[in-house]
Amino acid sequence: MFQRVLMVDATTGFYKMRKYGFDRYFGPVDLGIHMTEAYGSLNFGVGIFAGSIFPGSNRLIVTGFSPCWQGYYISSMGGAGLVFDNLGINMLSLVGRAPVPSVLVLNRNHGEEIDVEVVPVEVEEIWKTGRTGVYALTDTVYERFKGRYVTDPRILATGPAALHTDMGGILSVPIFKGKISHVDTWAGRGGFGSALVQKHGIVAIIYGGTLVDEDFRDRKVADEWFRNKYDQHLVQKDMEVTTKYRYDHKLQTGGTFGVNYAGMGGRIMAFNYRTLFWSEEERQTLHRNFIVGHYLKQFNEETIVTKQQATCGEPCVAVCKKMNGTFKKDYEPYQTLGPLCGIFDQRAAEKLNHHADAMGFDAISCGGVIAWLMDLLDRGHLPPEDLGVTEKPRWTVSQFDVEKDSMHNAELGCALIDAILKRRGCLDLREGVRKWSRMESRHRGMALHDSLVYLAFNRRGWMVPNQYWVSGVLSPMAIMGKYYMIYSYDFIPPRTLGRMCAERMKKELVVDNLGTCRFHRGWAEEMLPEVMGSLYGSREAYLRAIEVLASRLNSRNSPIFWESERNIDYLYTFLKRKKEIDSLEDPRLDSWLTRFDEDKVEAAKAFWYETLMGIDESLREFF
Repeated sequence: MFQRVLMVDATTGFYKMRKYGFDRYFGPVDLGIHMTEAYGSLNFGVGIFAGSIFPGSNRLIVTGFSPCWQGYYISSMGGAGLVFDNLGINMLSLVGRAPVPSVLVLNRNHGEEIDVEVVPVEVEEIWKTGRTGVYALTDTVYERFKGRYVTDPRILATGPAALHTDMGGILSVPIFKGKISHVDTWAGRGGFGSALVQKHGIVAIIYGGTLVDEDFRDRKVADEWFRNKYDQHLVQKDMEVTTKYRYDHKLQTGGTFGVNYAGMGGRIMAFNYRTLFWSEEERQTLHRNFIVGHYLKQFNEETIVTKQQATCGEPCVAVCKKMNGTFKKDYEPYQTLGPLCGIFDQRAAEKLNHHADAMGFDAISCGGVIAWLMDLLDRGHLPPEDLGVTEKPRWTVSQFDVEKDSMHNAELGCALIDAILKRRGCLDLREGVRKWSRMESRHRGMALHDSLVYLAFNRRGWMVPNQYWVSGVLSPMAIMGKYYMIYSYDFIPPRTLGRMCAERMKKELVVDNLGTCRFHRGWAEEMLPEVMGSLYGSREAYLRAIEVLASRLNSRNSPIFWESERNIDYLYTFLKRKKEIDSLEDPRLDSWLTRFDEDKVEAAKAFWYETLMGIDESLREFF
């Protein structure tokens, strides 16, 4: 077995094929990191089980240097690997830069040599037309090149955020029988859309082919493996582990949006995390009235009851894409561009999420930034004209009209997005929000970033964390913003937390490096190494490669202690809630709370460093 890598120079359109054996690299992550290190490339790859009978095995994995995180990063999107597999390659590796914005066209029909072309486009004009932004570019690219493809191709598209910020994502939607669907899939985290456009000059990629390779499709053999392990058929086990993403009968809802909000209660985070400082009763009231009574109620009535659900483009029982017409509802985007911005109504959240998506932002990072800018406006730290807008948010809870005020905040959010892209007022996020905040803070004599919850990496790298009020989302791991950490609601002492995050990272890499969706991790983490052993005799070699990969990533870990006071309060209030609300009796928790009560900054430093020590001692490579 070996992996085929198509290396394309975007400057000239020249390309070559390279092959890599299983002696060192097994998948799109370890090989992609190698390609980035060796050639400075941006890489798009699939796992060796793409096109197989294993559900969730068709993710497209993007690896490279993240302009946002300022380090190696891994992002992925669902379903896009299924069509990519028809090219007969395992990875596309981009080097060089097209002299003008261009579309990369890849095609392979009937086993012929792959066709590669770099085609210039007037992308800024296209972004302003039709459905605007990434959607307009998708439509234009499809209409222009669809005649070249025998079967439905797939398109990767970027938006204005990729040109003007460091947090531009990459969009792709399934195309069925010539019809472009509304089921968005994103490689958003890490800002790889910005890398694609700014470093390589490529604004979109269209690909497809008819090559049929020998994918593993022996269901009898697979069922035997699963019966031996779980006493269930593959489909039965997959149905069991994907319950949350399909429909949870206990909660009478489904998907990440439904399940997370249904059980959130007093852990709700809203108004740029100001709820961290509220009483439990106030948070519960907010959750009961605005979330359960309205935001979640709308979702259940409009999406769950009507069974508006779809897949990312591959056959999958999870049907995790929860829709309302053209709008896809996932928890984290509808959290950061929802309650975090003071929005608790689906119409308002749809408006803001759609605009952020159309402009091509990583929605989670965009939401964290917009909520922070609203906070600065609300507190009077910055006047509206300095941010290129005319309004302030409506964040007074006692007078809050859940529909009108949510829509007002959504419209303000859209205006802030436009201000960021057009660099109105003092806004200029081309080099990242962290660097901009640092410069503005010096100019204004106040630490603006003290109310921005973010992870700092290297000199100017940053990342809005995952939306769970837990200590693990602030861990000093080499890659954050993904689930390469523990996001348990339990209190975990920091040294142990670091070790557990390291182990979680390795398990996630087992799945990512085979191009498999983490929603199937309930069996994939255990079974896929076994499958590697059965089919290729490389179980131990694969697990060893994961250990090396994790160590390799950690060797470049450059975390910066939390620069924002709200990060410290995020952890402090989490610990206090474990004691006061969850009534946890643990002397280790009591000890940390005493230290935070005495000096929260010094206690936070100790907690952070203890976590880092746990990470480092777990990810050191021993020979």
